[in-house]
Amino acid sequence: MSSTENNPIKSPAMPKHTVQTERVIEQVDIKGQYIQLAAPIQLSGQINIAELIAQYSLSLENLQPATLQIGVDEAGRGPLLGSVTVAAAILPAAWSGLIENEPLKNTPLSILTDSKQLSEKKRDILYPLVQQHAVAHIVADIPPAVIDQVNILQATMLGMRLCTEILLEVVAKYLDEEQKARFEILIDGNRCPDLDYVSIAKYGIQEPAIDCQAWVKGDGRHTSIAAASILAKVSRDKTMYALDAEHPEYGIAKHKGYPTRAHMEAIAAHGVLAAHRRSFAPVRKVLES
Repeated sequence: MSSTENNPIKSPAMPKHTVQTERVIEQVDIKGQYIQLAAPIQLSGQINIAELIAQYSLSLENLQPATLQIGVDEAGRGPLLGSVTVAAAILPAAWSGLIENEPLKNTPLSILTDSKQLSEKKRDILYPLVQQHAVAHIVADIPPAVIDQVNILQATMLGMRLCTEILLEVVAKYLDEEQKARFEILIDGNRCPDLDYVSIAKYGIQEPAIDCQAWVKGDGRHTSIAAASILAKVSRDKTMYALDAEHPEYGIAKHKGYPTRAHMEAIAAHGVLAAHRRSFAPVRKVLES
């Protein structure tokens, strides 16, 4: 992938506990072929270096390779408007596990579960808490132009791939190469993205160390996926509220871009916005009429 980066990740030698990163992806390498994206993909995230090392590095007491779980989820596959948002999260080791086993009991994230099962108020409460307590997290906005370019499924898979690869790159900078940590990539849904294992190997992480798992309804089953679902859902809602402020006549704050009657009536009355997904049938029909 080709990217530009602001607030770049600092060198491991710099004694800063938390660093933030922003990436702008303009090209992607898919099976050896570079593709110029129709619009840049924006990614932003944060890593707590001190917690990463404390949680997942080898110690004299524990010489077994650590297993680091990365939960990945998306929000916004169904709407006619706006980006599809993908997030990935790494929780503290003791907090990462099956929700039914209550690893989050008596923690600040105790109410965390599938974002769709939570009220907007509870999601908004959890959002900064996930950002604060996650060992690392990253969010990707896949814009409508890319959705139209490659289709919604491939756009979602691309977002999941980028979030995963960038987190692996970041983690590899700070974990001891001799540790040979194992990575479980926990994807909400029924399929895993096609990771670029050649590029990942350049970070010192070999393909056998990565176990990518697809979890149907995983956001209600595993805490790390649930954390990613909160980040993705609330991040996307924020972009919808911003669009609503720009175009109040569309009622975006209420329907969040989904094809409700009110949304379709607004499109008929006011036309198609630049943020609409032109490849989606209801929008395409309006454009063709």
